[in-house]
Amino acid sequence: VQLQASGGGLVQAGGSLRLSCAASGRTFSSYGMGWFRQAPGKERDLVAAINWSGGSTYAVDSVKGRFFISRDNAKNTVYLQMNSLKPEDTAVYYCAASSALSLTTTPRLYVSWGQGTQVTVSS
Repeated sequence: VQLQASGGGLVQAGGSLRLSCAASGRTFSSYGMGWFRQAPGKERDLVAAINWSGGSTYAVDSVKGRFFISRDNAKNTVYLQMNSLKPEDTAVYYCAASSALSLTTTPRLYVSWGQGTQVTVSS
């Protein structure tokens, strides 16, 4: 599956952004999906994940209650709604597809990656 992320930009602290990740192919609903982020000088970390149906989601503690992952299998798209943004959320955000139907928090199980979209939060 090929992935195309979009929706990043510059926003003030406290603002919101919604990232989208469009997938090609007819098997999108066969993949668990995730959003990762990588800040300068840091490793790429999982932010949120979702299973194939959207019925199960996960968010890392640092974004829980602020970021929400969802998907629309009819549109082959996964979203990351980001609210109450903080300067420490500044990073390049990547969407990825895992090799499992279920939700996975194991980075090595993600087999396809989008190109990344920059999110910058100003204080």
